[in-house]
Amino acid sequence: MALSPKVYTWLCGLFASLGSIIFGYDLGVIAGVLSATDFIDTMGSRFNNPNLEGLITSILRSFAGMFPVAHFADTLGRRKTIQIGALVYMLGGALQTGARNLDMIYAGRFFAGFGIGIMADLAPLYQAEIAHPSIRGRLTTLQQVPFAASWITYGTSAGLKGTQAEWRVPLGIQIIPAIPLFAFILLLPESPRWLAEKGRLDEAARTLAKLHAHGNVNDPFVVSQMEDIKAEIQRAREIGSASWGELFTDPSNFRRVSLGYILQFSVQMTGVSAIQYYSTTIFTTMGFSATRVLLFQSINSVIALIGEACCVLWVDNTGRRMPLIVGNVASGLSFVVGSILMARWPGTVNNTWVFNFFFSACIGPLSWAYPAEIYSTRTRAKATAVTSSASWISNFFIAQVTPVAFSHIGWKYYLVFAICGHTNALFVWAFYPETTGRRLEEMDALFQDAPLFVANTPYANKQDRFLAEKELREGTFVPGDISERAGYAIDEEKVSDEHHDHMN
Repeated sequence: MALSPKVYTWLCGLFASLGSIIFGYDLGVIAGVLSATDFIDTMGSRFNNPNLEGLITSILRSFAGMFPVAHFADTLGRRKTIQIGALVYMLGGALQTGARNLDMIYAGRFFAGFGIGIMADLAPLYQAEIAHPSIRGRLTTLQQVPFAASWITYGTSAGLKGTQAEWRVPLGIQIIPAIPLFAFILLLPESPRWLAEKGRLDEAARTLAKLHAHGNVNDPFVVSQMEDIKAEIQRAREIGSASWGELFTDPSNFRRVSLGYILQFSVQMTGVSAIQYYSTTIFTTMGFSATRVLLFQSINSVIALIGEACCVLWVDNTGRRMPLIVGNVASGLSFVVGSILMARWPGTVNNTWVFNFFFSACIGPLSWAYPAEIYSTRTRAKATAVTSSASWISNFFIAQVTPVAFSHIGWKYYLVFAICGHTNALFVWAFYPETTGRRLEEMDALFQDAPLFVANTPYANKQDRFLAEKELREGTFVPGDISERAGYAIDEEKVSDEHHDHMN
């Protein structure tokens, strides 16, 4: 029995998500590596410096890699660029695994960061461009699960403590997911939107048919999608080739780049990297052994996995705005409570489990999914390169500042994240249009028509997740026009049996 189109597309997106899962692995593994006694001894006396410790962590976030990735993604295609990222990442992983000194660690972290920058940026972009509108959220939120990393570092700390294997094994394992990604990514279909942008319309139609209609190029859904894509390409040709400058000079583009950049930057201001990178150091100073803290982290990774699963399952029903708002409020409150308890009863609180659930269920995955779907095909690679760089810049900043801040002001550092969680939620509520249930090809019109302040306007409403697919199948859509349904709110009773049939 042949796989249904949506299952096939979801599996393609799942395989591409290896590029983002590698990012999640690093988030989970570095805390255990930094606390390993043999790692500290191997790195020598130069390592006994909070600034150098921060540099080892933060240098992974090579934001400079975002700009070459845009060029490669637009010229070579999405798949080949992901393959390049996997190759560069494997080089970085090998250097870290075999490191004999700090310089090799720095070099390995740099190359690994360059590769992660490519893969973490392009994985959600590719997923968005191959997805059915009703499951686009499910594909693009397959991100950053540090589940394996935490248990691996706990296992090596408990069973191999004091040996080189305690830290080299976790660093070496990071290479494994990149191998199948490098070897087999070209077996996946190329982005049909990139193919159409390059004038390969027949190939784009066949790819859409393979993804969405069991290979039937005459399927009404495929025909309508090609009509929609061709209309966008025609508009793009009238405008001209996409340039870096127009991202900042065109009001609609600048608005989207700003929203994406702020969203990516705000993620690090929730405190996620401070907890994930330095939890071992923080809780060791409270009297816990490093191995016990890694066990806490491993349990935390299970909670994160549950949160990630909730996001994947529900995001297309809840919309994008609501999870971001709720998640940021919850993360801010977790730091409020944590600050109070740590100030009153030092060493008796671990608020990371509550935080981690809401971060994984609401914030982390959507911070990559939302920017990947709000641009046109002609600007998507360049725009996401800019917005993704915000994540690496803010990550570098937090990773550098955190060890110094904790050594000087302790729990008071938590107050920064308590405040930022609430301001993040307020900003999303005020300025971020809802994108659920919309076609990728209508995003230009959405951000041209929506007011700057979208709260309490129809543009903040979540759409019926099946609406775009219904319009495409019935041929009732007008390419680029959203004026007649800007305020269409979701009503489960309006989702017909036909729509549910198309889920399969």
